[in-house]
Amino acid sequence: MLKKLDKLILKAFAGPFLLTFAVVQFILLTHTLLKYLDDIIGKDLGTAVLLKLLFYFSVLIVPVSLPLAVLLSSLMTYGNLGEHHELTAIKASGIALTRILRPVLLLTIGLAVGAFWFNENIVPKANLNAYSLLWDVRQKKLALDIREGVFYSGIPGYTIKVDKKTGENGDHLHGVMIYDHTQKSGNSTVMLADSGRMFTRFNGGYLGLELYHGHSYVEQPDASDRAGASFIRQGFDHNMVTFSLASFGLGQTQKELFSTNRMMLNIAQLHEATDSVQHKLHHEEQQVPRQMNAYYTYARFDTTGQAANHKSEVIQVATKKLAPVTSSILEQAQNRARNLLGFANSTAERLNEYARNSALFRIEVYRKYTQSVAVLLMFLIGAPLGSIIKKGGLGVPILISILFFIVYYVLSIMGEKYGREFVMPVGVGMWMSNLVLLPAGLFFLYQAYNDSGLLELDFWRRLPQRLGIPALRKITEPEEEVAA
Repeated sequence: MLKKLDKLILKAFAGPFLLTFAVVQFILLTHTLLKYLDDIIGKDLGTAVLLKLLFYFSVLIVPVSLPLAVLLSSLMTYGNLGEHHELTAIKASGIALTRILRPVLLLTIGLAVGAFWFNENIVPKANLNAYSLLWDVRQKKLALDIREGVFYSGIPGYTIKVDKKTGENGDHLHGVMIYDHTQKSGNSTVMLADSGRMFTRFNGGYLGLELYHGHSYVEQPDASDRAGASFIRQGFDHNMVTFSLASFGLGQTQKELFSTNRMMLNIAQLHEATDSVQHKLHHEEQQVPRQMNAYYTYARFDTTGQAANHKSEVIQVATKKLAPVTSSILEQAQNRARNLLGFANSTAERLNEYARNSALFRIEVYRKYTQSVAVLLMFLIGAPLGSIIKKGGLGVPILISILFFIVYYVLSIMGEKYGREFVMPVGVGMWMSNLVLLPAGLFFLYQAYNDSGLLELDFWRRLPQRLGIPALRKITEPEEEVAA
């Protein structure tokens, strides 16, 4: 019977989980792509490049999507069981709530382990591929877009202006002006044509402009010395101009250039990078006292005193030379103080940079653990809460899931920021969201196990009595009717 019950619960969980995971993936993927929309639109990347970007970013958001999908599907599964009184019937047969939660709990543990493996082995490779491809996309120029009445300088070495474009694809040009800057002599070479035709050549690698009825003007380098011979003018009825479109192609940067970034490393590599940064930090800290000695001058003075008959002579000499010597000493002291302050500021900035890099590497290490544990935490919140509210579907579960996920997300961002800015230890900051929500999950589990009506009014009326608060007890207790 229990095996059939496990299959029933897992089957009820599988459908909502796959649905919510797909929806969450779509929402988060859309949010991610919106951040890079300006880098993608207008560059004629092609379907293959766009599909690669979508695939890589879909892989990257899996560790974030899993906790939310588990939370929402757990709420829906046990909410549906409670709404249709199946949960009540199972409990009436003598099966405890913990036994009812066990099949999905085991599945969630498997998901958490899988999420950790995924974060450790797949996500770094996906980061490397995604951001190296994104770098190439950002370096790629916008697609060829010659507009009417606008000077276009997207082709290296040339500026093109077209008065009017006609034809089905806008490939027929009227009033063409081309400035040639390839000779590094400004606007010395200009080509004008009444009309022309634009098309691509050699499998799209080159742009061809077939020009009709025009002139080309070339300014001579020594035109300023020979009056009346400023330009060479040549007319033509037909002329073909070809431009290279190599700059519009998508380059392929070597991925090794990005492989040292913390997002592309696994835990062992992150620990190695952290140790390297810490070693540099300790070495720099040990060198500071020795480097600061160069900014100080040490002198030894005779404190035994002089003979009495030399006192008057010393006083006279000191009086004459005191003023200039004092000014010189003060000026040197000010210069040394300024130099020392500059050294201290630059050293502090460099040490802070080492410490910040160390914190960033450790943040990535903790992230791989916290995102995996968050899968279990969201189940611990969602499953008991679903059995309490006894509401399935997409209404109430979505609202509750969004509320808890927002709390988790905000706490995660705050903890990461506090760890990065040394407000609190990195480990405490990264685990803060899980530690804050863990008591809520345990509380819901306790209430669900004891069949407490958490959403019923009587539960909140009896709560002050359980807590032993007399003042609130009088307010919440209903007034007894007095018999006549």
